[in-house]
Amino acid sequence: MSLNLKQIAVYGAGGFGRELAWLIQSCNNVEHYYELVCFIDDDEKLHGSIINELPVFSLMQYHAAFPDAMIACGVGIPKARVNVYNKVSDMGLNFETIIHPRVERSKWIEVGKGTIICAGSVLTTNITIGRQVHINIDCTIGHNVSIGDFTTLAPGVHVSGHVHIGSRVYIGTGAVFVHGTEGEPLIIGDSVTVGAGACVTSSIEAGQMVVGVPARPMDHPR
Repeated sequence: MSLNLKQIAVYGAGGFGRELAWLIQSCNNVEHYYELVCFIDDDEKLHGSIINELPVFSLMQYHAAFPDAMIACGVGIPKARVNVYNKVSDMGLNFETIIHPRVERSKWIEVGKGTIICAGSVLTTNITIGRQVHINIDCTIGHNVSIGDFTTLAPGVHVSGHVHIGSRVYIGTGAVFVHGTEGEPLIIGDSVTVGAGACVTSSIEAGQMVVGVPARPMDHPR
């Protein structure tokens, strides 16, 4: 096992941030990759506290204490994650890409910087994933799928082949996307919200919130 551990801080001490910290620590059950050093959080009331055996710092405190540590973003909401990305990037700091060893994937997958892919997920082939994407536990992603920057897949999301998902999309737990085709893929526009358990059978325009089976805009009559 390598003794050259990469230092990582998790931005966000909320629910997904704590899950991400556990995910990073569990990577070391296969091989020693990371030394998890702290949480970073914008809530001043948390600074100086200990959560799950890790100290909580402000961004400036983290940078002073661990100038060489990478950051993994544990902020689940896409819009908030964009704000974190801009703040961290403006300081010249860097994000780590985290792919858990228990992710099944082919070699024909492109993954953008800072993306998190959690344990139990399966990604097949010819998939393109942007920057700062979150793919939570037990998701499946089929062939010829693209996922834009800052998009979040909550646990148990299933995306069939030929689906193009835009940027800053939030997809709730257990949502399902049916299969598109090469000539007519399902296209999910930017900043869409898909409710938990929804079944998406057709393309969705940018900015819409859809729920139900089949998924429809919330103001659409049923």
